[in-house]
Amino acid sequence: MAMTKREQDLLISVSPHIRTDETIGRIMWTVSLSLLPAFMMGVYFFGPRAVYITALCIAASMFSEWMVQKMTNKDIALRDGSAFLTGLLLGMNMPATAPFYIPLVSSFMAVAITKQLFGGLGFNIFNPALLGRAFALITWPRAMTTWMEPSAALTGIDVKTTATPLGVLKEEGMEKLLAEFGDKMNLYSELLIGHRAGSLGETSVIALLIGGLFLIYKRYISWHIPLSYLVTVGVLAWIFGGKEGLFTGDPIVHLLSGGLILGAFFMATDYVTCPSIRKGQIVFGIGCGFLTILIRLKAGYPEGVMFAVLLMNCFSPLIDRSMKSKVFGAKKEVKA
Repeated sequence: MAMTKREQDLLISVSPHIRTDETIGRIMWTVSLSLLPAFMMGVYFFGPRAVYITALCIAASMFSEWMVQKMTNKDIALRDGSAFLTGLLLGMNMPATAPFYIPLVSSFMAVAITKQLFGGLGFNIFNPALLGRAFALITWPRAMTTWMEPSAALTGIDVKTTATPLGVLKEEGMEKLLAEFGDKMNLYSELLIGHRAGSLGETSVIALLIGGLFLIYKRYISWHIPLSYLVTVGVLAWIFGGKEGLFTGDPIVHLLSGGLILGAFFMATDYVTCPSIRKGQIVFGIGCGFLTILIRLKAGYPEGVMFAVLLMNCFSPLIDRSMKSKVFGAKKEVKA
């Protein structure tokens, strides 16, 4: 017999007693919407290639999810938007020059292996989009590090490849970077707008900040991870990032370059793979910042955001367990 409204109000269920009108689908599609400004800037700077590569990633991600769920007799969950978001993020992490097979294989790796093999949404250990990109970078390093100059798409000339600002900074130093951009103010403004080489969706800092701040306003993410991540990168870049000794680095260049803003607001804040406790999120952000600078300054790669977030994903359960809140009124059992 169906319960009345009064009986439903009096029904007591097991904890946690959390009520919200938000659904997984609404959150996923809203995050995808918040990435629209950055995606549009990618289309503006890199032309039709941005649409082509991102569409391949989204289609392959959704097909991979449908295929695995069909083969395992699970309910098809494409409407929740998680596969679409994974494909969108993966596409925004691709270079404009990537051949067609890299988005296809990377999307399968991200969704079918990283996500579905571990049990589906909510059970994956690593961020699917980042692991898909890491797989592509390790498998096709040359193709994944060939960058297109944005002016090629804007002027319609043949594709011209160039190095990213972080690549120039690491290999040739700040002097060469300033020689390319003119002076520091022009360098900062170009990095802020996004007129530079890089992945499709990581170049425009302004567009990414609009989307990230929108998610904080909607309370889909909190400030703890992005702020602690960015502050750590800025401080460590200022202390250790200069060639002339300590406290001679340029933190603004490090903050505006590479995939830091995309990683801090959209990758490191993934619900499944980051800590759920606020104090733990700050520790997580600091760890990501430390590893990012360590890789940028000392490792072979000029960028470290991807590896930093993936490495810290391993520690998320440990961080949550070690910083678990004490239960109010609980007493320790004294052993006899």
